[in-house]
Amino acid sequence: MKLVRKLLRDRDIELFIGQVLRVGVVTASSIALLGGIAYLAQQGAASIPDYSQFTGEGAGYTSFRGIFRGVATGNATEIIQLGVLVLLATPILRIFFSLVAFAVEKDRLYVAITTIVLGIILFSMFGGLKI
Repeated sequence: MKLVRKLLRDRDIELFIGQVLRVGVVTASSIALLGGIAYLAQQGAASIPDYSQFTGEGAGYTSFRGIFRGVATGNATEIIQLGVLVLLATPILRIFFSLVAFAVEKDRLYVAITTIVLGIILFSMFGGLKI
């Protein structure tokens, strides 16, 4: 009986993590699609930009604050960037929920491994980020 309960619990956790991945990808795609439609509405008839001179992107595209400020004002490119952020957050959430599942199961080895993986990913993402 205990084994059946454990398998059911493991299966429930796997289903939940799968659902998180599906919802994350669909949400990110929807946000990016809405941003793309808004971009075409805002910039669709604009002239071709001058690509002879390189200019880097400003803080609006490279920082959380800039992206959220742009989304609040309805800027289409920042809405697309928000979709990218949600897409990047999806596998990180999967790792986090896997960590929680391993902690519930009291599997110390996998908790340690998952914590290291999550730490490396978060450090890599936020280590050089302009906040």
